[in-house]
Amino acid sequence: MTETYRNYIDGEWCDSATGRTTDNINPADTRDIVSRHAASDARDAAAAVAAASAAFAGWRATPIGKRAKILNDAAAHLEANADAIAAELTREEGKVLSLARDEVMRSAQTLRFYAVEGQTYGGETYPNDDPDMLVYSQREPLGVVTVISPWNFPVSIPARKIAPALITGNTVVFKPSSDAPLSGYRLAEAFVKAGMPKGVLNFITGSAAEVGPTLVESRAVRAVSFTGSTAAGEQIHKSASMTTRTQMELGGKNPLIVMEDADLDRAVDLAIKGGLSLSGQACTGTSRILVMREVKQAFTDKLVAKVRALKIGNGMTPGMDLGPLATRKQRETVLGYIAAGRAEATLLCGGEPLEDGEFSHGYYVSPAVFTDVTPAMRIAREEIFGPVLAIMEVGSYAEAIAVANDTEYGLSAAIATRNPRYMHDFAHDIESGTVKINRTTTGNLVNAPFGGIKRSSTATFRESGRAGLEFYTQIKTIYRGC
Repeated sequence: MTETYRNYIDGEWCDSATGRTTDNINPADTRDIVSRHAASDARDAAAAVAAASAAFAGWRATPIGKRAKILNDAAAHLEANADAIAAELTREEGKVLSLARDEVMRSAQTLRFYAVEGQTYGGETYPNDDPDMLVYSQREPLGVVTVISPWNFPVSIPARKIAPALITGNTVVFKPSSDAPLSGYRLAEAFVKAGMPKGVLNFITGSAAEVGPTLVESRAVRAVSFTGSTAAGEQIHKSASMTTRTQMELGGKNPLIVMEDADLDRAVDLAIKGGLSLSGQACTGTSRILVMREVKQAFTDKLVAKVRALKIGNGMTPGMDLGPLATRKQRETVLGYIAAGRAEATLLCGGEPLEDGEFSHGYYVSPAVFTDVTPAMRIAREEIFGPVLAIMEVGSYAEAIAVANDTEYGLSAAIATRNPRYMHDFAHDIESGTVKINRTTTGNLVNAPFGGIKRSSTATFRESGRAGLEFYTQIKTIYRGC
């Protein structure tokens, strides 16, 4: 029997005000209903915001060592239950099981990082000419924070938002994606099991149309951290109050430049891991491959051979390289872009809906590789968020940089080269918030800042690392005389 999971508001697990639920479907086998979740509306969102607001003063006054202990205990819960949580993550989102388990363990690492780092984050003292005056600043929490997270990393992305919010003394309303709500539930449950006081962390599920306006526009909400599409991020940014901070991590059209001196086998590996390991469903995923003319054919031959050898199937099956796309809508979107690519460029392999046998009840698409792609084509300009690689020929480093920067996005970019000069110049020339040299466009450290430029971000505050604490605090400057 499919279990129904409820909201968590003001320290209680509770049904939604609507009394309705929605089914959480396994994208690898749509006959499998993974779980059912509360279909909340504005009333639930308002109750969650009110609970967080009421709990703020008490949580702010809680000694930071106690806050840190809750984060560490929540991390321990994730670690102890990593296998079970990872299996649920794979069933509801589709990624292969090994990657799901990595995500759960990384999330625990994130909580532990902020449990320590948050205790060292404070103000400064400032020299001045008056010997009878002390001037210093202190960092204070903002208040109620809304966290809205996507389905592609349903544990690790909210973890890196919630942990710095909590350790700095804020209270949180957390709304996970409706396409991966169970993983978000497990993260919230970890904090509950760790002894989180009532109202400090509130968890609600439901459609963005129903609960979003309240979570974003309420004057009691002092900050909104969102990861998702650029269109949705723009709407949230416009809707929030002037006194509400926004942190938007949005789309990308991330390039990998393959120079003439690159190790081609390694470059192929970077392209596949960066562009296909999550079925292309990562905002930092490689989608454009800019290859120098003299090595393009050799690189392309190696890439196509390896792509054709990838194993596609249910992420719960050992040995799979790619799982299904996460939703029916995402599969239709990807197939639409593949159709557009067929009309404009040359399809070398893949791009087919997989619908027979073991694939008959899932959202599967074989990974596609296009060549003869030019910068004006849709598959070179628009975020696809699927297993589609576009090879673009370039004749020089300067041309590669110009093409790479010819995009509205600026999230992640990589180069494959042995030349120290290219490495040095690339770090300076590329318009991207994350720069990778002989590494995949995907992936970032827990302790390093993460974020994009241009339309990949609001370009206000970074996530992750010590910089991730800044968004959740405000500065007060004190002049103290004797």
